[in-house]
Amino acid sequence: MEDQTVIIVGAGTSGLATAACLHQQSIPYIILEREDCFASLWKKYAYDRLHLHLVKHVCELPHMPFPPSYPRYVPKNLFIQYLDDYVSRFNISPLYGRCVELADYDEASKRWVVKARNVNSGETKEYSARFLVVASGETCDPFMPDNIDGLSSSTAEVIHSTQYKNGKPYCGKHILVVGSGNSGMEIALDLANHGAKTSIVVRSPIHILSKEILYLGTIMVRYFSRETADSVMVLLSKLVYGDLSKYGITRPKEGGPFFMKIVHGKYPILDVGTCKKIKSGEIQVLPAIESIRGKEVVFKNGKSYSFDTIIFCTGFKRSTNKWLKGDDYLLNEDGFSKQSFPNQWKGQKGLYCAGLSGRGFYGAKTDAQNIANDIKSLL
Repeated sequence: MEDQTVIIVGAGTSGLATAACLHQQSIPYIILEREDCFASLWKKYAYDRLHLHLVKHVCELPHMPFPPSYPRYVPKNLFIQYLDDYVSRFNISPLYGRCVELADYDEASKRWVVKARNVNSGETKEYSARFLVVASGETCDPFMPDNIDGLSSSTAEVIHSTQYKNGKPYCGKHILVVGSGNSGMEIALDLANHGAKTSIVVRSPIHILSKEILYLGTIMVRYFSRETADSVMVLLSKLVYGDLSKYGITRPKEGGPFFMKIVHGKYPILDVGTCKKIKSGEIQVLPAIESIRGKEVVFKNGKSYSFDTIIFCTGFKRSTNKWLKGDDYLLNEDGFSKQSFPNQWKGQKGLYCAGLSGRGFYGAKTDAQNIANDIKSLL
């Protein structure tokens, strides 16, 4: 068994941020990462046209701002370059191909014992540490619904959004995008731009904002109530986008964008051109799926269409409940922190989590800084 001071599980952006903060405090650590690279979501599983949806200064990791030459909304390739530079600057060297299968707290030794399987050799190795940081990410395991009648026997190509790169292979084909989050909306736009005959399933009401409207909202909430900022954003959205209900898109009635994010964890849609395509008829909006028969998809409104490919932009699940034992305080069954802000990062017995509170890059950054400071004080 290898004895460590800190074990970080996951070398995504949250794990890298935590490692950099520990490095700055001269605290030794190791990172266990199941993939063969750091930030695998960005390097291996993100579509080509992806940009950060928030302005760059909100998305930078601790102790290293984005270069001044970077645009306000950073594209995927430049963000990966930034992460490469980040890893080099802070001498971060994850142990790759290490799939954590068990992490449990040993009361006798007052240490966390972590068992990780080497995905290449199959060998399992044990590590122990006084502190354990769960940084395995909100986007850990791609989620595909298993309750759609006929999906398993569909003759259409069925993929998750993590397998999608760009719309070039789909020109002239009938494509159904399932899921109207930011990824689904942007992938639908990319498909339409590449000549695909694109449809998107929108099952529930959503707030659609431009990046400028959201940016104004984030400024307003510093000086006014959340309700006021929400009201202004909804009003501006109505002025910019008009009534979208005739196209199959409705707005939530119970609250504005910030309310929906805080109460229900639902992000607003940041429009990058999809609405224009929907209004022109280049992208068709459809309700929830009833069933699938071969390539034919039947929808809740009784209509049916044939599709060559179905792309599920249905998000991710977390798998911490499968391997993390000895914790009934910090993380819930879905792998998110159940502690409220500003203590969402701190558990008990030397357990921490980074980037699991639904607060994006900025939340992960502050989590990492708090974790390093807390460990330093205890050492």
